[in-house]
Amino acid sequence: MKIFVFLFPQFNFSAPKEEAYFKMLSEDELLACEMKENHSRNKKSRLSLLLTKSGSHENVSPDKKPPAKPNHIAPDMAMSWSDSFEELLSHSDGVEVFTRFLRTEFSEENIEFWLACEDFKTTESATKLKTKAKQIHAIFIDKEAPKEINIDHSTKAAIEKNILQPTTSCFNVAQDKIYSLMKRDCYPRFLTSDIYLTLTKRTGPRAMTRRRSRSFVFNERPDGTAAW
Repeated sequence: MKIFVFLFPQFNFSAPKEEAYFKMLSEDELLACEMKENHSRNKKSRLSLLLTKSGSHENVSPDKKPPAKPNHIAPDMAMSWSDSFEELLSHSDGVEVFTRFLRTEFSEENIEFWLACEDFKTTESATKLKTKAKQIHAIFIDKEAPKEINIDHSTKAAIEKNILQPTTSCFNVAQDKIYSLMKRDCYPRFLTSDIYLTLTKRTGPRAMTRRRSRSFVFNERPDGTAAW
C-alpha cells in the first residue's frame, strides 16, 4: 500500500520545472517516522517527570518573583549564618533562604545539585542508587541537562563512566567543586544581599564619603593681609 504525502516546498524560482513537488512514502517508512517522533516525545516527558521528582524549581525572571514567605526566622539565628558557610548549610532555614538568594542570581542549580548529592550519599539500595545516579546525571550533568552545572570536561567524563556502576562517591568531585564555588563566590554576596539583611534587621554598608581636609591655617599680618 502506498501513502501519498504532499510536501509543500518553499518557493524556489531557480529550481528546474521537472523537480518533484511531492514524495511517496511507504507504510513502513511512515510508521518509522511516527515511531521516531513518539520516542522524542517520550524522552521529553520522562525528563519532565525527573524534574518534578527532583523538586527543582524554574528560574525566576525579574518580572515574576516568588511570593514572599512569612518571616519566622529570629534575627539572632540569621546572624549566626554569617559565622561560616558550613553554619549556614547546617540549618534547614538557612538552606531555604540561601536557595531563594541563588534564584535571584539564576544559579539555584548549584545548591540543588549539592542537596541531591547529599541525599544520594545516604542511599543504601543498589537499585535506588542506580536510578538516582541517572536522574542526577540527566538533570545536572548531561550536555542537554535543564539544570546543567558548570564543571570541567574531565570531571563530567569521570561521572559518566562511574554511573555505569554507581557508588555513593561517584559525584563527590563535582559536589566539592560546586561547594567551593558557592562558598567562594555566592556566600559573600548572600551576606550583603537584601534577603539576608532583612532577616538580620540590618542595613547594607553605607557609602564612604570624603570630608574636606582642613590641614592648613593662616595668620593675619599687621597690614591686614593673610599669611598662609
